[in-house]
Amino acid sequence: MDFIGLFGIAVGLSMDAFAVAVCKGLGMKRVDVRQAVVIALFFGAFQGLMPLVGWALGTQFERFITPVDHWIAFALLAFIGAKMLWDGLHGEGCEECGRDAAQALSPKLDLRELVMLSVATSIDALAVGITFAFLRVDIGLSAALIGTTTFLLSFMGVAVGNRFGARFERPATFAGGVVLILIGTKILLEHLGVIAF
Repeated sequence: MDFIGLFGIAVGLSMDAFAVAVCKGLGMKRVDVRQAVVIALFFGAFQGLMPLVGWALGTQFERFITPVDHWIAFALLAFIGAKMLWDGLHGEGCEECGRDAAQALSPKLDLRELVMLSVATSIDALAVGITFAFLRVDIGLSAALIGTTTFLLSFMGVAVGNRFGARFERPATFAGGVVLILIGTKILLEHLGVIAF
């Protein structure tokens, strides 16, 4: 998989964390850079770690799955993408809570809550890590790219949420889903010989 494909996956996976970061930004009267960095570090670290865990699991079963790896990659990415599309269209976002409810959030960061949110937003990256085991990608580079991209987008999400509210939460989730489905389709078509590698 080329760098553009990896970057597309990184952006797609980052959209859940971006959406949650937007919600966190809603709860700040003004952007606290230190809190924004902590939020982004948690999301980026978990998002970068999960593909490594998935890759380690995937390599254990490689000999059984290699003949159908492209179908698995397509199915996982399509499922994750479809879930993000559904969430983008129907999921309860910050706007349902209202800005007043978000403002009522505690201004201090709850580390336990951050860990739970980080795990919840990075489960998709675990599944993608499993596909990486079959696609022969550089897992170190991939995990670093996913973690860094998530860190940057989460930091921006806090600022966007504080400045513009929840307007970008659903479109970002929807766009992330589209990106993952397109990348999964590309992987499948390449392995079937429909398009050239």
